[in-house]
Amino acid sequence: MLDPLLIVELGVLGLATGFLAGLLGIGGGMLLVPFLTYILGARQVAPDLAVKMAIATSMATIMFTSVSSVRAHHQRGAVRWDIVQRLAPGIVLGGFAASLGVFALLKGSFLAIFFALFVSFSATQMFLDKKPAPSRQMPGAAGQVAAGGVIGFLSGLVGAGGGFVSVPFMTWCNVPIHNAVATSAALGFPIALANVVGYAIGGQNVPNLPPASLGYIWLPALAVIATCSVLTAPLGAKAAHGLPVKQLKRVFASLLFGLAAYMLWKGLMA
Repeated sequence: MLDPLLIVELGVLGLATGFLAGLLGIGGGMLLVPFLTYILGARQVAPDLAVKMAIATSMATIMFTSVSSVRAHHQRGAVRWDIVQRLAPGIVLGGFAASLGVFALLKGSFLAIFFALFVSFSATQMFLDKKPAPSRQMPGAAGQVAAGGVIGFLSGLVGAGGGFVSVPFMTWCNVPIHNAVATSAALGFPIALANVVGYAIGGQNVPNLPPASLGYIWLPALAVIATCSVLTAPLGAKAAHGLPVKQLKRVFASLLFGLAAYMLWKGLMA
């Protein structure tokens, strides 16, 4: 059983990540992973395993957040379903490659350091808000499948919904920002589903898992965070069409630098 304080902590995390998923087109993993790593560590889970479980549990919540968020974006006609159809096959393949193969082989300390570097790069891109060349367009079908593979693979290693790769990629190809955010939310489900299956299978025989775990996925945290995140994801999606997203991204990028520093410290100490 979870103690009341832990339920409150996980609930607040769920509310925050759900809102950010809808607002910025991210799955919330960049926020969830550091906090879940800390929470699991405080419950005496070994540091190496805590990082892996935080990444896997974070990814599992994205299945619920993305469905709630994309419904709100779809009602506004913002989702580019043609892009979703072309990126999704590569995303599934890349996700399986990461979660079923590479993830189990890598040490948690390496994943923590990789997460920190990846988040720092993503935060820098978000903060600078570079504009793409006006003539650039989305690649052909084969190019989009390949791009999807990269997005799915990277997402599987860091426990994020892919928005930190897919949104910059689509805006780089001159997809309008609101369409890119909405389409990224739709891509979150195939990203999460492929990786979660891999985490559940790949973590079956891992020793010293905490109670109520499905492979690397910590089910109590998943239940609380997912329940709360689906409440606020539509609110974030609605706000994305009215708030100054550019300024909000810079504020969020500043927060990410701090979280990246924490994960880098955890990786180096481990």
